[in-house]
Amino acid sequence: MERLILTEEEYFSLSSLVYRQFGIVIKERNKHLLLERLQNTLRSGGFDSFTDYYQYIMADVTGQALLQLVDKISTNHTAFFREMDHFTFFANSILPSLCEKQKRTGKKELKIWSAGCSSGEEAYSLAMVIDDFLGNEKKYWDIGILATDISKTALYKAEKGVYNLDVISNVPNKFLRPYFIRKNNLVEISGEIKKSVIFRRFNLMNEVFPFKTRFHVIFCRNVMIYFDEGTKRRLVKKFFNQLETDGYFFIGYSEILDHSQKEYRYVKPAIYQKI
Repeated sequence: MERLILTEEEYFSLSSLVYRQFGIVIKERNKHLLLERLQNTLRSGGFDSFTDYYQYIMADVTGQALLQLVDKISTNHTAFFREMDHFTFFANSILPSLCEKQKRTGKKELKIWSAGCSSGEEAYSLAMVIDDFLGNEKKYWDIGILATDISKTALYKAEKGVYNLDVISNVPNKFLRPYFIRKNNLVEISGEIKKSVIFRRFNLMNEVFPFKTRFHVIFCRNVMIYFDEGTKRRLVKKFFNQLETDGYFFIGYSEILDHSQKEYRYVKPAIYQKI
């Protein structure tokens, strides 16, 4: 089949749609990404042009075509214990002080949100750290780890909790035996850790975040690099509203908070605390 081309008008229509719905900016210099990632979708769907595909998405009242589009353009790169310094700080500094505070107030609960969780490695890493820290005391705690993403494909993989064997190359040894089950060239997350995480599809561009309780810690790492400055500011404000007082906010090392965000205190590179 002849390779389809993406005209300037088609690029503008699709990139504008993606921005409106998901906040993702596809700059013109990255126009080729749309072309490459959608070629097979258009061919398998029998579309003659990107215009036909765009019109199909706009006419689809179920919203499934739009979800397929964001699945195709999403970059789902992650790893277990990625940016290890964050997990070390979480384990050695945040968890001890947070758990002590919760004990004093009589609320033995921890609420964590992994926003933009991709295929689940970050959320499962957090669950392992908490399980290791609390040990036998965990049964007396109300632990809630919410992991959300816009990609149905990524969430399906996350919920299965089965990965290629090479993903454990950077996992600290003390987490390997208790939390990973070897199956030939695959590894599966242990049942106890799987049960610790709730995966949900969620669009960070939603005007309202419908969570009933606030979170003690929010991880949103390497997600905002795809947003423009205005979108970032609005999203950071919404995260602020979802955090408990003194709660922690983790972002990616390549991301920084706008200096006008006075509600947060800088703690360490890519770690902030709600004032």
